[in-house]
Amino acid sequence: MRRIRIDQTVIVLAILVVVIIVGAVLVAAVGRSLFSPGNIRDILTGMSVLGLVAIGQTLVILGASLDLSVAYVISLASLIGATIMNGNPASILWAVAATLLVCAGIGLANGLIVTVLKVNGFIATLGVGLVLQGVLNTNFQGSAGSVPWDFQLIGATGIGPVPVSTIVMIALAVVVWLLLDRTRTGAHLFAVGGDAEIARLSGVRTRPPLIAAHVLCSVFAGLAGLLLASRLGVGSPTVGQQGGYALLSIAAVVLGGTLLLGGRGSVWGTIGGVAIFAVVDNVMSVMQVNPFLKDVVRGVVIVAAVAVYSRRAIVRRRARFGPGGTRTGGDTAAQAAAPAMAAATQALDAEASASDADRAAKEDLR
Repeated sequence: MRRIRIDQTVIVLAILVVVIIVGAVLVAAVGRSLFSPGNIRDILTGMSVLGLVAIGQTLVILGASLDLSVAYVISLASLIGATIMNGNPASILWAVAATLLVCAGIGLANGLIVTVLKVNGFIATLGVGLVLQGVLNTNFQGSAGSVPWDFQLIGATGIGPVPVSTIVMIALAVVVWLLLDRTRTGAHLFAVGGDAEIARLSGVRTRPPLIAAHVLCSVFAGLAGLLLASRLGVGSPTVGQQGGYALLSIAAVVLGGTLLLGGRGSVWGTIGGVAIFAVVDNVMSVMQVNPFLKDVVRGVVIVAAVAVYSRRAIVRRRARFGPGGTRTGGDTAAQAAAPAMAAATQALDAEASASDADRAAKEDLR
């Protein structure tokens, strides 16, 4: 009987639907509606910052790496942007460009440390994050800069119940989806994440895709920092760490079905994971659940999801050849072809022996 394979993203979206239904019932039990315009706006607003960070994190995890420096990049980006703007609308473009350029440089450093120096991504980005934390603690004792009202509109306005920041996040997710599914860089990133050695033997240059993933991850963290600055009106040296975006973004990516070992996953699964977190947080906020219990619920959701995905991965990674292998009819075909292959080998050996004998005879005549 032929098995029906269900795409991982479909499973994540199905889980999201279940979470929404359960959440709607729980919220209705306290006399509120999960689908009120205010609630929908809160959920979408909660998705935008974490969504931006998680999209970038998806890229590095697909390449079998990690980025723990994103929280510090977010804080640094909010400070650089707010300080350069300094309340002047004319400086917005220059501030955004300079901030993203600095973030790209941090991502480039992460990528080079991981690929050239062969330092594990966990350790490399943790070290870079600690360096950034030292810079932040040394140079900033509190909030700094001022964001002009024109830039604050990005974090404060929306089209109906949909915030502009969420629209921007979805648009960038489409761009990343096209990058992964329609470009050579995306295909190489999947190959490197699946098995870097096999990718190298297949002619893939393993360093560029992973460096590009780290650069984009830091740029997305920078965008999240600018978005937070637009909401706060100032830059903050702790806004990234307080939000816990490093671990939450990794959790959202894993919750979205992307393998932590790399090589398999999708950006839409990540968006689904972010949406699950946002709905769960909103439901618990409406029900006025103890904030410490929120972390417990998040942890249970993450562990349960990873346990399910790990089980699926083990089941699906059966032997390709041999009894029970995934290659249908492979053993039978190989056994049937064995006599012909042996005869062909003997013929080639006989032809080589005859050629050697003929060459030896010619040398004797000389």
